[in-house]
Amino acid sequence: MLRILQRTSRLRRAPRHLCLQSPASCTAQFLPVGSQRPPPIWGSAQLVLFSHKLHNGTDQSPAAAPERRTFSRVSEDDLAFFRKILPGRAITDPDLVESSNVDWLKSVRGSSEVLLRPQTTEEISQILRYCNSRNLAVNPQGGNTGLVGGSVPVYDEIILSTSLMNNIVSFDNISGILTCQAGCILESLSLFLEERDHIMPLDLGAKGSCQIGGNVATNAGGLRLLRYGSLHGTVLGLEVVLADGRVLDCLATLRKDNTGYDLKQLFIGSEGTLGVITAVSILCPRKPKSVNVVFLGCKTFEQLLKTFQLCRGMLGEILSAFEFLDSECMRLLNTHLKLANPISETSGSDPSHDAQKLHNFLEEAITSLLVTDGTVATEESKIKALWSLRERVTEALTHEGFNYKYDISLPVERIYQLVTDTRQHLGGRAKSVMGYGHLGDGNLHLNITSPAKDPALLATIEPFVYEWTARYHGSISAEHGLGLKKRNYIYYSKSSQAVALMGHIKAMLDPKGILNPYKTLPDNLK
Repeated sequence: MLRILQRTSRLRRAPRHLCLQSPASCTAQFLPVGSQRPPPIWGSAQLVLFSHKLHNGTDQSPAAAPERRTFSRVSEDDLAFFRKILPGRAITDPDLVESSNVDWLKSVRGSSEVLLRPQTTEEISQILRYCNSRNLAVNPQGGNTGLVGGSVPVYDEIILSTSLMNNIVSFDNISGILTCQAGCILESLSLFLEERDHIMPLDLGAKGSCQIGGNVATNAGGLRLLRYGSLHGTVLGLEVVLADGRVLDCLATLRKDNTGYDLKQLFIGSEGTLGVITAVSILCPRKPKSVNVVFLGCKTFEQLLKTFQLCRGMLGEILSAFEFLDSECMRLLNTHLKLANPISETSGSDPSHDAQKLHNFLEEAITSLLVTDGTVATEESKIKALWSLRERVTEALTHEGFNYKYDISLPVERIYQLVTDTRQHLGGRAKSVMGYGHLGDGNLHLNITSPAKDPALLATIEPFVYEWTARYHGSISAEHGLGLKKRNYIYYSKSSQAVALMGHIKAMLDPKGILNPYKTLPDNLK
């Protein structure tokens, strides 16, 4: 292995970086980055006529907040009720409520005056039963790490936080099934499981703040989806409180249960609009015996795709993640967070820690000139250092000015073409256009920055990005959800019949529409 890496150090510097990981008896992880020049456009784009009429029937931006609905406003009697059932946990101090009114990107700000912090499912049941009877709108909130405005109020909705519902109920070391309350922080669950020789089936950059209930409510994808699949597969059961306060107990711990409709699936990815998730049971894999992270440089996106194909073929079952980031992302990481390109810093690793499969893959990738440089990490500290490059891109972007974020799912071969076509479409109107994400499952995070918020630039970006995505049969939301910002763009990815059926389900489960209003579904489904 050392011989291979010494050979790569003499090769040219790479434009695009990838990082791959595999966990099994051996694990390999890959991450791509890019060149200093914008890469050429791969493929061609065809024009498709798409209606740009707004689905909310107005001339305002589809992402703008609609008018406030006719919900009741919180009264002193309401506050007295909340204080009675939540002594000391019904917060009205504006300074304490403020942080829960603003999303992580500081792009959406609500005006709620009430923050409720229940500790049990029964307390949430009482709250929702009361709010439903009073026609009070409720905004469920977990770790508030969402990127589409789905986790904060739009107006004066009551904020219902699950942050104090953070107890682990049980863990079966034989089956690997964990049952916990919805407010458990993802990183805390990961640490709990690692002590028991298991891991969570998902891993996110926001793991230090995000909560498992919010992860499930948004169907978060993350860095391990390539190996362990989505939460639709790993979540075995849910406990959910419905809008009228009824508790739906589907908290199963069985891997196979074919009795009737699988109701829990309705709430995975529903963004708190159908019910409030209060507990989760989830299947957790065994902790891999060894982990290798490989950071490679590829000159072109075509070479990156060929490297991915080679990687899947040669590593097979031990591959757990295949991530990429381009040269613009590396520039931001270096400029704003002082994180250096590791390819220029690390010479190799101890061959005794490298699995033979990984050795063979790297030798083939290098001799075929698919990659131009690379480094391998097997020690935990070095592994974390490499992964921080991928996980902290979002943080670096916050220092670059105003950020327009798009979470797109596309056929893998089309992923970076959207970045290059967007760059060409915008010309010099944007400060920067960059792409990174989960190559292994076709998920691109397209980011466009400008010195300040620019309505003219936004009008150039949208609906271009959504029309382009629809043209190639992609999804406008791969893992972030629709929230407030994307709700009216749903028709680019779903048929009118499918959206109408979603509206019927919402009306059945929440007829007054009190749960997370103005989110997920388009305005024409009032």
